[in-house]
Amino acid sequence: MKQFVKDFFAEFAYPAEAQEQLLRDLDAVYGCEETKNAFEGLLARYEADMDCDVKQLITGMQEISAKAEIHEYAGALLLLVCLSKTLQRYHAEAGFDREVWHDIMEDLKWKLYECREVYGIWGTFVAGWFCLHMTRKIFSCGRLQFERIRFGRTYEKNGVVLTPETPVLNVHIPRTMTRLDPESVADAYKKAAAFFRRHFPEEYGDTIVFVCHSWLLFPRHLEVLSEKSNLRQFIQGFEILENYLAEDYHEVWRLFDKNYEGDPDALPCDTSLRRAYVNWIKNGEKIGGGYGVRVYED
Repeated sequence: MKQFVKDFFAEFAYPAEAQEQLLRDLDAVYGCEETKNAFEGLLARYEADMDCDVKQLITGMQEISAKAEIHEYAGALLLLVCLSKTLQRYHAEAGFDREVWHDIMEDLKWKLYECREVYGIWGTFVAGWFCLHMTRKIFSCGRLQFERIRFGRTYEKNGVVLTPETPVLNVHIPRTMTRLDPESVADAYKKAAAFFRRHFPEEYGDTIVFVCHSWLLFPRHLEVLSEKSNLRQFIQGFEILENYLAEDYHEVWRLFDKNYEGDPDALPCDTSLRRAYVNWIKNGEKIGGGYGVRVYED
């Protein structure tokens, strides 16, 4: 397994410092018979059943990490990397090209960087997010990720009728450190339509519907984004059906790469959107998000 982890880190070009730390942590897990057996037990449960409760595996890894005296975020990432070896097999059994596995597993690297930025730790603090990856419910197609879900509400417009049970594709925008330009977004939609029509034809046929439920769709963003802003154009690509307000400022780490600890002046102000958020926080104004729908046209 250690060789697989090494090869994984090399394939996805993990930073040398992260590789060294995580491999030491893996040695710590395997250096004790109790934690080694427990860890391999988690891997075996997933190997026996792709639909096992991955959240339970993550919880089990927290206990193993404590006993091995490694950080739980590092342990979580190591668990997911090792589970991805079996995920390769599950992908192959479904008829997916290996590239499909590679593209969605690259998300682990983005979350690695995110964890380092926010907490100064090589690992991941959003391990639960990867339950979708390990159960083949989410896939990367170009710049965006697409999750298989049901619509959950009713909608009718221009001849398109959606019911709560209609299969739709939930759009996620990973932090890939690349631009969210309109060309990349259009290409992602095109690739997603082709992929899901090919591999899930009973769910996704002629009409492909994308939905997005995200803080990025917060309507006040349009107050501060320029007309040529990539994010503005992404937002305007959806028909917004619902807006919501958050109870606090917990989610601003997604924009600032750091947790908000009560001092808005401690947040970086190097973009117009960041400056707007700092002003809203200082004025005690609400932040939130939105939910939108986009009917795909070939």
